[in-house]
Amino acid sequence: MGSFQNPLIETPARRLPGRIAIIGAGTIGPDIGYYLKSALPDLQLVLVDIAQASLDRAVARFGEYARKAVARGRMSEAEAARVTAGVQATTDYAALAGADWVLEAATEDLALKRRIFAEVEARIAADALITSNTSSLPAAQIFAGLRHPGRATVTHFFAPAWRNPIVEVIAAAATDPAVVEYLRWFFCTTGKVPLVTRDVECFMLDRIFDNWCNDAALCLERATAAEIDSVAAEFVSAGPFQVLNMANGNPIIVETNTLQAEVEGEHYRPAPIFRSVASWATQPIGRTVTVPEATAAVVRDRLRGVLWSQTVDILDREIGTAADLGLGCRLALGFREGPLDLMAAAGEAEVRRVLQRFAVERPGMPQPRRALADYQRFERGLLVDEVDGVRIITLRRPEAMNALHDGLNDEILAVIRRHEADPAVRGFVLAGYGPRAFCAGADIGRFPTLLGDAAAAAQYGRDCSRVLVHLDAMSKPVVAAINGVALGGGLELAMRCHALVATRGARLQFPEITLGILPGIGGLAVPYRRWPQAAALFHDMLRAARRMDAGQALAAGILSGLADDYAALIRLAVSQVHALAGQSRPALDAPVAVPAFGAAAATGFSREVTALIEDAVQRAAAAPTLAAALEIGYQAFGRTACTAAAREGIAAFAERRKPDFARTG
Repeated sequence: MGSFQNPLIETPARRLPGRIAIIGAGTIGPDIGYYLKSALPDLQLVLVDIAQASLDRAVARFGEYARKAVARGRMSEAEAARVTAGVQATTDYAALAGADWVLEAATEDLALKRRIFAEVEARIAADALITSNTSSLPAAQIFAGLRHPGRATVTHFFAPAWRNPIVEVIAAAATDPAVVEYLRWFFCTTGKVPLVTRDVECFMLDRIFDNWCNDAALCLERATAAEIDSVAAEFVSAGPFQVLNMANGNPIIVETNTLQAEVEGEHYRPAPIFRSVASWATQPIGRTVTVPEATAAVVRDRLRGVLWSQTVDILDREIGTAADLGLGCRLALGFREGPLDLMAAAGEAEVRRVLQRFAVERPGMPQPRRALADYQRFERGLLVDEVDGVRIITLRRPEAMNALHDGLNDEILAVIRRHEADPAVRGFVLAGYGPRAFCAGADIGRFPTLLGDAAAAAQYGRDCSRVLVHLDAMSKPVVAAINGVALGGGLELAMRCHALVATRGARLQFPEITLGILPGIGGLAVPYRRWPQAAALFHDMLRAARRMDAGQALAAGILSGLADDYAALIRLAVSQVHALAGQSRPALDAPVAVPAFGAAAATGFSREVTALIEDAVQRAAAAPTLAAALEIGYQAFGRTACTAAAREGIAAFAERRKPDFARTG
């Protein structure tokens, strides 16, 4: 749906806006405004509403949000002052003049939106952007009367808009594709996760949420709202009725499902009970009630049935992509796993049984148009692009700063294997999604199960190295494009690439010792063999979690070059691939001399783990081959799993507290 899957590969001609106007100061409009000001503190922001009281509340909310951010240490007083400055709240549409972008967040009323946009278009430049925050009304209907519809589309935010990362960007037929690409770039640059969808009623994610809620209501003849929410807790962080209570969402379901019914059939008609109930009797979020298994089975089948029915319909009609659907369901709607992951876990026979039952109970609702296995053929955590004969592999796990896990490792390896024998492919670039991180390391979710088992932990290190070992043996070059931070396992991944380049603000760090563990997939061996001149820096990084900035890394010879922004970084990485193509790699099998460790560079870390690091580094440096050096690292990682420091560090991380290594040694 775009020229590149990764929105940041190419910088658009249109630059960042200096003045944005938001029409509608109810709930979501001010939240969108606060996100924009937080991302662009010097932005001139105009809030327009017909009610002065709404504007006053919106401005007060800005101040409240900023005060809370300062109190929680997320923002300085100076930053808060910039965020809350430059906000104009007015009832006068004349303030729209000079806006680079007007974003409407008014009531879901088509006639009202058309009147608003007629007024807007009369007051702004012909090239200024226009978007609507509607959750259901197609852009083709909203903007039908505009003189310049090519600069207009829907940008659908999710509550709370200042914090929820997902934004649906609608690729409407009349919208200039360059506008869609610009919005993708803008949102990604400012920390959001844009998902492009077709211009149909309710787009992609509201089709999931609205019908999930509607079928939950249709189950009320078999179970209570609290029981349905309790069954739904198997799949989501908050049940449908809990969410409807929070959002006063009953009228929304009536509106959106009525719209779908009028266009796609009576099977989408909203449950009549939505018109007669103001709120639902359910438990607070996080609490459940006991549900008889027979009742739970009925509700479980119904909820999965509507979820999977909508999923296959979205994919069959190409409303959105499979990867975007999964990401959006998790990050915007609070699902623990995406619907296709739930299908994969259930197995084809179970999915078919559930959908067949759903077809009987809900005639007319969508059913799969192709083999179920076909829906599973996609990369869940990667974006793959091509630039000048080079495959750009972007790690996309924005909820975890692109951290590695088993599935992502498998996908990276599969993509490389799929293309490395292709003579048209010169090499690969590994990049991270978004402005914050290349890769924040490896998920530690499995590590607690390894505590106390040295052999299992060592084997886990070997297993996690499967991509890295493959990179070691590759003839085609792989270049790491480091934007933001490269931490722990993410830095170990970058260091196994044939060259590393970074943006000027990038940072490299081995933070493992802060968790009472050590780098287990090459960090104790590879840096010293590739860059022996930087051994003293690596000593500090490993024993004291010292950060290395991009300038230091360039001076030490670790980086091959620096770039000013993401797009320039990708161009630099691609040029490095071309420069390295056909060249042999320096062998890392020879032992290296490593200077002695001096006194500990910092206190507060585990003495036992520090000693393990020092011993493993020295022995790995003296090992006769790289494979032998890596094995020393795996075994050291295994020994770490048996320390009191590891148990304390992992527990502290889970409990969000500072670990106390003074009592563990």
